[in-house]
Amino acid sequence: MMKKLFALFFAALLAGSVVAQEAPDALVQRVTEEVLDIVRKDVDIQNGNANKVVDLVDRKVLPHFNFHRMTALALGKEWRKASPQQRDQLTAEFRTLLVRTYSNALTGYKNQKVVFKPFRMAPGETDVLVRTEVLQPGSKPVQLDYGLEKGDNGWKVYDVVVAGISLVTNYRDQFTTEVRNGGIDGLIASIAAKNKSIEAKSEKK
Repeated sequence: MMKKLFALFFAALLAGSVVAQEAPDALVQRVTEEVLDIVRKDVDIQNGNANKVVDLVDRKVLPHFNFHRMTALALGKEWRKASPQQRDQLTAEFRTLLVRTYSNALTGYKNQKVVFKPFRMAPGETDVLVRTEVLQPGSKPVQLDYGLEKGDNGWKVYDVVVAGISLVTNYRDQFTTEVRNGGIDGLIASIAAKNKSIEAKSEKK
């Protein structure tokens, strides 16, 4: 369930390029509505074509994310101990893990509806939370919040909180255990292995 809910994080950012001047709440609402409409109408995606979704994510999602910060937040204090090369490798593998995991989950969308909560931002604010609620037939609404920061290239997402659970915090406990057992290189190897496993499962479908 968590993977499917986190997939909305990616669904909301699949379409179009970021407009630097666009407000963060307007950005989230625009792309969410565009993307969910595309997903519902795409026969290949509805039939479970995970590779097609991965391609869409790879081409459209990446410009909207600050994966470097996401990885640093997920690794926590251990990030300071990593070398520049290790940081690059870890960010690349973590990005691949997120894209492949939630691309697979994205193929399961049917009739979800997203409600956008009132948004307020102080003048000059550069770190905000955009709140939404996902309505699913037969299930309770799920709170889905996006953490965005504004940089030189406009607003980018660095975290998502589903039903009170942060994506980066959710991974932090796993990463901490991996680093304790095998160091930074062990964590990189572990994520790389997961990526290969997910890719293999996708190819069998």
